[in-house]
Amino acid sequence: MAVQNQKKKLLAVMQILLQQTDEEHTMSAQDICSALESTYGITAERKGIYADIEALQDMGIDIIQNRGSASGYYVGEREFELAELKLLVDAVQSSKFISVKKSEELIRKLENLTSKYQAQLLQRQVFISNRPKTENKSVFIIVDGIHRAFFEDVQIQFQYTEWTSKKELCVKKDGAFYVVSPWALVWEDENYYLMAYDASVDMVKHYRVDKMKNLSLRKEKRLGRECFQKFDLPAFAKKTFAMYGGQDEWVSLQCDNELAGVILDRFGKDVMMIPIDDHHFKVNLLVTVSEQFFGWVTGLGAGMQIVGPKHVEAAYKVHLEKILEGYKDA
Repeated sequence: MAVQNQKKKLLAVMQILLQQTDEEHTMSAQDICSALESTYGITAERKGIYADIEALQDMGIDIIQNRGSASGYYVGEREFELAELKLLVDAVQSSKFISVKKSEELIRKLENLTSKYQAQLLQRQVFISNRPKTENKSVFIIVDGIHRAFFEDVQIQFQYTEWTSKKELCVKKDGAFYVVSPWALVWEDENYYLMAYDASVDMVKHYRVDKMKNLSLRKEKRLGRECFQKFDLPAFAKKTFAMYGGQDEWVSLQCDNELAGVILDRFGKDVMMIPIDDHHFKVNLLVTVSEQFFGWVTGLGAGMQIVGPKHVEAAYKVHLEKILEGYKDA
């Protein structure tokens, strides 16, 4: 057999083993010969297959030989275990940041990382309520552009959009371009955000990536490095609810003991929880006071109360009264 054909045969044997074998599905040397003939039009003998398998093993591919009633060869350890692939598929499928079409493309690629039999186990359906997929098909292009701006140390410009009551995605500021210095991408509250320095107001701002469009790189070097280095991203994520801005305040909360897990999940185990009595504790937290923070407190019901400072208590009461006002005729 010519050297070129021998190389082709070796690669074909590797593909057959990777795609058609696993611990529960083995192939004999004769099975591999038949697959070579039917799939690639390559004629081979069993003796040559043994040599190919040995060469592939020398290259680090974990090809295992079963003996006995289920004798044959199969690929054992792979780059990803099946459980890991299932986890990745679930993450892709449930993420609203990734469009339906892109989710399908990524899952097909993940299926190629295991045998065709195990790939069937990756065709999963993950149903998560209230988690619509993004309709911005250019999100991956935008993320790639942001990473290129990181690498090239340059500013970016883009248009920013918002939804209207007519279900239309319209550009803000009459289509004007935002010009910022990008410094980080953050995954928070089921969305991807760009953290960037806005030189016009000398501060770090955040932008929803799926609401950005027509992004391009500029020639100007990034600004605000020192400002961003002082910016505490983990602290920002803890105190900011749904990534909405507001005034930072030290707020005291009185909580039922059953809400200890809620507080620890949100603010971490370093938070000080001060016992009040056998059923309640108190925490003092730095939060960004906003409608979203009030909504979080409301969602936890009577088990949580804002007990300071007074002006935040008063603002929360106004927030609740506005809500009740809409139900006065109910």
